[in-house]
Amino acid sequence: MRNHTMRRVLAAGAGIALAGALSACTPDAGPAGGGGGEGATAEEIEAALEEGGEIDYWTWTPQAEAQIAAFELAYPNVRVNLTDTVGAGEANEKLQNVLAAGDGVPDVVQIEYQSLPQFQLPGHLTDLSAYEFGELESLYTASTWGAVAQNDGIWGLPQDSGPMAFFYNESVFTELGVDVPATWDEYLEAGRAIKKADPDACIGNDTGDPGLTTSLVWQAGGQPFRTEGESVTIDLADEGTARWAETYQEIIDAGILCDMPGWSDEWYAGLNDGTIAAVTLGAWMPGILEDGVPEGKGDWKVAPMLTYDGTPTNAENGGSAEAVPAQAPNKLLGVGFLKWLNSSDESISAFLETGGFPATVEHLGSEEFLGYESEYFGGQKINEVLAAGASDVNEGWQYLPWQSYANDIFADTMGPAWLGETTLADSLAAWQAENEAYGADQGFTVGG
Repeated sequence: MRNHTMRRVLAAGAGIALAGALSACTPDAGPAGGGGGEGATAEEIEAALEEGGEIDYWTWTPQAEAQIAAFELAYPNVRVNLTDTVGAGEANEKLQNVLAAGDGVPDVVQIEYQSLPQFQLPGHLTDLSAYEFGELESLYTASTWGAVAQNDGIWGLPQDSGPMAFFYNESVFTELGVDVPATWDEYLEAGRAIKKADPDACIGNDTGDPGLTTSLVWQAGGQPFRTEGESVTIDLADEGTARWAETYQEIIDAGILCDMPGWSDEWYAGLNDGTIAAVTLGAWMPGILEDGVPEGKGDWKVAPMLTYDGTPTNAENGGSAEAVPAQAPNKLLGVGFLKWLNSSDESISAFLETGGFPATVEHLGSEEFLGYESEYFGGQKINEVLAAGASDVNEGWQYLPWQSYANDIFADTMGPAWLGETTLADSLAAWQAENEAYGADQGFTVGG
């Protein structure tokens, strides 16, 4: 099995929030938490697929063509029209536009987990509970199911997952005589040792990335965002968030991180030549390294995500679901295609063959998946580490209903902390204030 993930799937993280599009009080969107009152049994869904028809599927995943080919082989009377939306941000903007226009809405669409609430709360997604999708819960990891099953409904099915791990260049640590860290305290000390041994090298990089920050807050036990209908609570000073801020402030102050934005040409060069010794990212990272860091072949290894006190704890970093818009013109067929796409063995096998990292418990625990020996990682059975990390993800995390907007303002409110102009604690307070004001403007009841 080739464990590989295309770079473009994961590099696009931030979406575009259109003014007014997220309002909890949109007049024609239906009640908050709504999204279609229809329903059908599994037998009725299967009968619709057998009868056939035509649907439109929007996605940016590179596995789509192989999955569609397998689906149309199983259901030859259904034609699936594929639209490549390029990336998450582009997909969000395109979907917002067709929803506003009321024309051209797809039957199935890929949406990042972090962006699901901004479409679900105004009533733009179909509640799949009415189609007996609750029976599928046991197929998925708790964290990915929790991302799609919120606010008294099921708003999609998990496509993949991204439990975090510690990816490190073993040759750099060995050459500089530095022990590989297992905790965040050890990470700080290892970073200082690397910098002392080679002033041009660093243990990691970060210039203030919102996706990484929210994942690290999640990993520290933070739950700063809570949404119940139109009520949103923001507490970016809760115990877990404060735990992350205190630890990460020491890391920033120590100057052990390279001042290189992730996904830049400089970043790839730093990973290739050993300037950047490690990264803490999602389980999709092996594909990024294999594609973009060829000079590191045989040098890189993967270890469990760093802990705070030796107790395994983790978070998701990235990942997407597929959903059926409430305005989907061929909803029943769309529901059937979605069910097959993210729960059938044929589809998930095609997804894995081309590098996807699964959200399904069965595939995460399969002998074939766990036994895969990565040539790039020197023969290491990397999925043993990554799959174990999936079971350690803290439950209960929620994103803001306007997470794309929150990410867009991150640089202005949080960025100064990485420049040493303020502290993380003060920046978190500023980020919270801006989000509270925006949420209130959008019609939500916002509390701290």
